[in-house]
Amino acid sequence: MRKLMLGNEAVARGAWEARVAFGSGYPGTPSTEILEALAVYPDVKVQWAPNEKVGYEVAVGAGLAGVRALVTMKHVGLNVAADPFFSSSYMGVNGGLVVVSADDPGMASSQDEQDNRSMAKAAKVLMVEPYDAEEARWMTREAFALSEAFDSPVLMRMTTRVCHHTGVVHPAERAEFTPKGFVKDIPKFVLLPNHARARRVKIEERLQKALAFSEQSDLWNPIRKGSSDIGIVTSGVSYGYVLETMPEASVLKLGITNPLPMERIRAFAKTVKKLVVVEELEPYIEEAIRAAGIQVHGKDILPDTGELNLPLVEKALLGHVRDKVTAHPGDVKIPVRPPTLCPGCSHRGIFTLFRDMKLRVMGDIGCYTLGALKPLAAMDACMCMGASVGMAQGLEKFGGPKEKGKTIGVIGDSTFFHSGLTGLVDMIVNRSQATLVILDNRWTAMTGGQPHPGTGKDIHGEDAPQLNVAEVCRALGVKRVREVDPYNLEATRKILEEELAAPEVSVVVAVAPCLLGARIPKGEPVEINLETCNRCGACIRVGCMAIHEKDGFPDVDPDLCGGCGVCEQVCEPGAISLPAGK
Repeated sequence: MRKLMLGNEAVARGAWEARVAFGSGYPGTPSTEILEALAVYPDVKVQWAPNEKVGYEVAVGAGLAGVRALVTMKHVGLNVAADPFFSSSYMGVNGGLVVVSADDPGMASSQDEQDNRSMAKAAKVLMVEPYDAEEARWMTREAFALSEAFDSPVLMRMTTRVCHHTGVVHPAERAEFTPKGFVKDIPKFVLLPNHARARRVKIEERLQKALAFSEQSDLWNPIRKGSSDIGIVTSGVSYGYVLETMPEASVLKLGITNPLPMERIRAFAKTVKKLVVVEELEPYIEEAIRAAGIQVHGKDILPDTGELNLPLVEKALLGHVRDKVTAHPGDVKIPVRPPTLCPGCSHRGIFTLFRDMKLRVMGDIGCYTLGALKPLAAMDACMCMGASVGMAQGLEKFGGPKEKGKTIGVIGDSTFFHSGLTGLVDMIVNRSQATLVILDNRWTAMTGGQPHPGTGKDIHGEDAPQLNVAEVCRALGVKRVREVDPYNLEATRKILEEELAAPEVSVVVAVAPCLLGARIPKGEPVEINLETCNRCGACIRVGCMAIHEKDGFPDVDPDLCGGCGVCEQVCEPGAISLPAGK
């Protein structure tokens, strides 16, 4: 029976069909929905990890027990998990291990667009790439068998369009699989240098066996014979663009992209007059083909940045973009809606204070990163998960005497548990005087409200042990830990000023649950007295979508405003008020 599924849902289905016993990872667009979908299936233990490294290591442990394990993350998450990822290549597997890396060409929701195909090559593990939802299903299912057959973790490289497109899948019955149980094998699983040297040889042997399989596999690397005028080598979502653009062309579609079946590519190249590689981002396949001495076109006609799309592929292969039958909007002007914090978000008041206090703010990854955008414009740097803590320490140490007491690191609670803890330890041990502000809204809000160690819930919504952010900071050794209500601007400002003046590391925890994650009912909207208003614009500058300018005066959208009161507190004339009794 056919079903419509997201690509991510299809990965979960394929894992379930393969009788996966364990799934772990950290939420990150575009991979998040995989574990959420897998958690619905019976007989699978699924859990969110505090970060990708931990999720990967728990999955390796499950695999050592002889069961099949899946670990998921977005592309930058594999950077965090790189240490166990590379070392697990040497260990090999007991039960099958599949790691999903969801790359984000075009950076729809990421700080970079790295191409993780190079990671698979560097780690010397097998890699597979589906192009649609159905391939995501069966490739996931079969990837566990590949993992066990070649004693290797398997990297499944997804991209945003494959993860988030909806397609027809053909669900199958569950495969037969009997867990092997734990097998004691010290030379294989204990990576002492002497053991690892022997395992290094095994890696090359398995890659040669995998290469022989890849060269002969019509299932994984099918050839669609067409015109001999042009032959196209492609993989992943790019295959779909090729099919739509040149259905008449000969196509070699690579489902296994490490190790690359170069002799199969060479034989295919001999059957066509012109060879072209269509791939997103890096010239991963193209460079390998060129290194083999085969003439090929690729990035000379296609971009090496951003997502591919049909017009780009058409222009590269046809020399022009085909006319499309599309609906014309006429004179309708679609309003621009920049990303912004939700109405009533507790982060808004904090960033309003940062801006007005003229602080130097080292930011982090989360929905609060939007505090960098106008009109708040209250974040000066943001690099990667957990980096705000270390950057704040470094800037505070060398920022100059006039700026002492002006440096803030700001991090969300989920990100703090992910990778901020060790940075805070470094601040303590090295006697930093910077202040760290932890925005404790109790959810991983940016990716849709997943629980984390401070939420008190697991992936199934069941009660779980809840870590208290302030108590964790005190346990680490921070002497100055203050909790504030971020909706109370004056009290929060006073505490920030006190902690910024402290001659030691200090932590301010802004405690206010995410309105969406905690499903807090919307309050009554604020009211504006236009006769009292002096049109100073302070309320507009808090950057709330519920309040805007109309005929020169602020105007409130009652359907959006939840009555958080931030705009009321910045209104010096007192023209904004909460409903009576609020």
